[in-house]
Amino acid sequence: MAVLAEKGIIKLDLKTTASSRSSTSVFETGSLSVSSIHVDTSNISSPPKPLLIISPTDEGTYPVLLFLHGFELRNIFYTQILRHISSFGFIVVAPQLYGLIPPSGIKEIRSAAAVTNWLSSGLQSMLPEKVKADLQKLALSGHSRGGKAAFALALGYAETSLKFSALVGLDPVGGKGKCCQTDPKILTFLPHSFNLTIPVCVIGTGLGGEQRNCIKCPCAPDGVNHVEFYSESKPPCYHLVTSDYGHMDMLDDNPPGFRGVISGYTCKNGNGPRDAMRKCVGGIFVAFLKAYLDGETADLKAIVNEPDLAPVKLDPVEFIES
Repeated sequence: MAVLAEKGIIKLDLKTTASSRSSTSVFETGSLSVSSIHVDTSNISSPPKPLLIISPTDEGTYPVLLFLHGFELRNIFYTQILRHISSFGFIVVAPQLYGLIPPSGIKEIRSAAAVTNWLSSGLQSMLPEKVKADLQKLALSGHSRGGKAAFALALGYAETSLKFSALVGLDPVGGKGKCCQTDPKILTFLPHSFNLTIPVCVIGTGLGGEQRNCIKCPCAPDGVNHVEFYSESKPPCYHLVTSDYGHMDMLDDNPPGFRGVISGYTCKNGNGPRDAMRKCVGGIFVAFLKAYLDGETADLKAIVNEPDLAPVKLDPVEFIES
């Protein structure tokens, strides 16, 4: 696997030969059966926010992924992609951090921290029989504003009793522009400035920075989108961009309710099927988490070495090793 260095960024030489082709199965559904568990806040032992938990049902001990939804979205809009991730042996916890009116950024991050702190005492009782959560292998992730919240939580803007072992930003957005960051303003616009010691994967969209029409602003504006979040990450860090898809294209098909309908008209969308986008993004999650939580690196190496293995176009694909 050849590596090229350009302007301080290590990029892969994507040229391969037929005889050296890799393979990976992470873009197809995993072998484990999974169940969706909805948990409300009805009693004293309940979590601080309603949860969608997606867990394998096969007996075993599994790492945990905390996933924060995007701006004005519902956790259930991500059901298909989260089920894909879980089918490879991950317990996914997706809180509904707010209802119709989004709180301040700081309150959102504190809510995510409260859910994190609840996991030690409350998660196990919610899981299927003979399924155990391994909170020593806890990863953090989020989409859009939730991606920015995940970075802020990892950076310590709210205190948690558990430590995160990996971070995935799914098309994270830091505001409307460089001069209009949402609070807390975590972007410094300095390379590798995030004070993080855990591996980071940033998944971007090629159309997120484009306007849907002359009236709508881009959903993931240049300067505060995935490009900047990757730039400010310290190694090991990865950056993979689904170049022909948009900011909302990883959501379920036809998500329910008014917010679900609106989500289809807010951002510029790609022309390809969403199922392929979900398989691609879900597969990247799985490959990265397997590499840094379980030490199984083959799938991640296959993807960064040969991006055309993915069901949608990935360009650019870049990384910086530790």
